[in-house]
Formats: sequence, structure tokens, C-alpha cells
Amino acid sequence: MLNTQPHLQACDDFYEALITAHQGLTTPESHAMNARLVLLLANHIGDQTTLLHALQLARGNPQHSTARAAAVEHQAITPVVPSHATA
Repeated sequence: MLNTQPHLQACDDFYEALITAHQGLTTPESHAMNARLVLLLANHIGDQTTLLHALQLARGNPQHSTARAAAVEHQAITPVVPSHATA
């Protein structure tokens, strides 16, 4: 089941590390790094239902067809544009 409640330890530190990891990358390199990060984390999660639910929420679509995820209160997470993307 996808946890959409605040759960990240030291979230500001992680956000800073994420932004730092993107510094010096071109936009295509940054997108490729994000894709690799998503795949690494998806592999870590492993559960197909959870991953599909995450994809739907990331697209802004709170509808989910499985009974397991239907019991979860859906709350989309709004992404923040990395600062290097606007520079």
C-alpha cells in the first residue's frame, strides 16, 4: 500500500542532496538521472500495485482500480521544479 503521509526522515537534507545531485547536469542528463532514481526506488518497493498507484498519483489521477488501494485515502503529491531547471 502506498504511504502518502509524511514519512521521510530529514526531508530537507534529502531534498538538498537531490538538488545537489542534479547540479552540473544538462536537462537530458537530469531527466535520465531522475528516471534511474525512479527505477531504483521502484525496484526497492517491488510491489506492482503500489507502484501503479504511485504512477497514478504522480500524474494527478487519484483514481485507482484495485480494492486494496481503493481503501487508501488518495492525496496527490505536488512536485517541485528543481532550481537548476529554471536557471
